[in-house]
Amino acid sequence: MLLTVDLTRLQIVKGQVLLDAGCGEGRHCEGALELGAKVVGFDLNSKALTQAATRLLGKSNGSSFLKADALTLPFTDESFDRIICSEVMEHVENYKIAITELYRVIKPGGRIAVTIPTEPTELLYLALSTDYFETPGGHIRIFKPRTLALSLQKAGFIDITVGFAHAFHSPYWALRCLVGLSSADQNKWVILFRKLLLEATRSLPAQRIEKLFNYVFPKSLVLYGRRRDST
Repeated sequence: MLLTVDLTRLQIVKGQVLLDAGCGEGRHCEGALELGAKVVGFDLNSKALTQAATRLLGKSNGSSFLKADALTLPFTDESFDRIICSEVMEHVENYKIAITELYRVIKPGGRIAVTIPTEPTELLYLALSTDYFETPGGHIRIFKPRTLALSLQKAGFIDITVGFAHAFHSPYWALRCLVGLSSADQNKWVILFRKLLLEATRSLPAQRIEKLFNYVFPKSLVLYGRRRDST
């Protein structure tokens, strides 16, 4: 399973309630469910939500999936033990409001993981193809890690630490930009690279190699944090 967030590092255990903010097709939801957590996933993409709910129906354990906006979360204060927000903030117009909302709905002492594309890879893709930032629903900003970390701290999160992921995806997206994003899925080299990526997720040696390369050219950066305990 291809996960950006290290669920062990997020300290997910059985019985917790996890919010996957911008869950897409439910990759992290599935991982959390396998660890015994109850999951609430939301997204603005109805098709992705349907796929997530259908695929995870047998594992749901009382979990739910709904269409919602990160700027106005339909949840009461302090509802969740853990929150994952993966590859979302670069799409959100006012990400500071979204972070404030995530802080509102997490319990005191709860842990969060927020992932974004790395700045160097985003700059590379922009240089290779202007379409990378002009596709409807695509990225609208390039984050500096410090900018996101300071926003998390300002909202009230503490103990911010960093992780990296998906080094093998960095050249894959560079290739997509080179051949043209609009037709990349039909390109034979892109198709071959995608197959190799899939095989890499199933290979323990390949996973170990990618972890090393994550310190060189990661595709994603992960910030882990915690809400202060009640006083």
